[in-house]
Amino acid sequence: MLVEIPYDKSVLAVDVPEDAKVYRSSYPEPAAPASSIVSDALRNPIGSPGLRQLLAARREGKVVIVVSDITRPVPYREFLPELAGEIESTGVRPEEILILVATGMHRPSTPDEREYMFGDAAKKYAIVDHDSTGKLKRIEGLSFSGRPVFLNRDFVEAGFRIVTGLVEPHFMAGFSGGRKAVCPGLVSLDTIQAFHSHDFLASPGAANAILEGNPCHEEALSIARLAGVDYSLNVVLDSGKRLVAAFAGGLEAAHEKACSFVRRHACPVVENESDAVITGSGGYPLDTTFYQCVKGMVGAIPAVKPGGKIISAGFCREHLGSQEYRDIMFAHSQDCHGFIEHIKKSCRVEKDQWEFQMQIRAVDKVGTGGLIFLSSGLDEDEAEHISALSINKEPHLVKRALQDMVDTLVSENKTIAVIPEGPYCTPLSGGGK
Repeated sequence: MLVEIPYDKSVLAVDVPEDAKVYRSSYPEPAAPASSIVSDALRNPIGSPGLRQLLAARREGKVVIVVSDITRPVPYREFLPELAGEIESTGVRPEEILILVATGMHRPSTPDEREYMFGDAAKKYAIVDHDSTGKLKRIEGLSFSGRPVFLNRDFVEAGFRIVTGLVEPHFMAGFSGGRKAVCPGLVSLDTIQAFHSHDFLASPGAANAILEGNPCHEEALSIARLAGVDYSLNVVLDSGKRLVAAFAGGLEAAHEKACSFVRRHACPVVENESDAVITGSGGYPLDTTFYQCVKGMVGAIPAVKPGGKIISAGFCREHLGSQEYRDIMFAHSQDCHGFIEHIKKSCRVEKDQWEFQMQIRAVDKVGTGGLIFLSSGLDEDEAEHISALSINKEPHLVKRALQDMVDTLVSENKTIAVIPEGPYCTPLSGGGK
């Protein structure tokens, strides 16, 4: 049985046994073009008056549309004109619309990425990238964890605030989308660090498909409530990155409906753990850095036996990720549990430490020798410091290496599971709440 795993802008085709367990999402075929699906969602808001009605009572200031950055494959170029057109139909001029990229702590978008993401809208509307250490403004109230909140000034001072995002299983916050556009998307560096603190991520509730009792979800939602979101648009993509559903309206009601839809279609239940799980990192743009590739490893945890193997692939054309993340990986790759003890005792949350903390969940399940990562973009010294068995080769050799590993597992009579979509489909040992 041939299974294709997205890898950069191509796929790794691997032949697995017919009895291999393949976990796939079960989204319906797109019923219409993305623009039509979004238009229908705008006409049928959930838990909110219509967008036009709300815009008629907007405050003084710009209409800010919050969008995801390049790490999320949201096809804005296909539906942003529909959303912006609805806004302009109420008398809002193009120069009154601001597209605000919710980068969190990610790097700013490049001109080429903006054109790729937004198409003609990149020339028509002003676009600003959030800077977590830049123009911020404190808002009234405290977050779920009792912390003061500093937000992007453009967002706080907007006359109307719209958040958009992709809803998919998320290995820390349960599901992406909705409130995550605000936190961590538009908050200060300190708030992002608190959101990803050791204690938050040590909670068993901080996991895929769990919202109830998830401190990451509670923190993000509390901040979005304080910020005051006027309207939201959540989209869902299938394995081909085609838009299959959209949920517009109130921040919480629309997001909850989207999460229920994704849970039904992208969170299959694990009946029996396998000796080995083959997975990917979602392909481009998600597998651009090793930092993002960790999501696929963590998503495979429920499907593998203790002491088994998680074999994951991600291109990593931008290497490990941030310099801070690279420093952490280099400093602690030989002592994962020493790293956990270090951040548990530390008063300071280092940038990107949370990704390594989540990766260690996979290490705890299968051991460092059981976590195998195939890539083509890592430097030789980087490949030695990822706390996994690294195989770093040209794409055609990665494909051959992956097939060789599968053939060896078959010769050893090992049970095999495959998650072709990587983190976009997350098997669950018992469904989330």
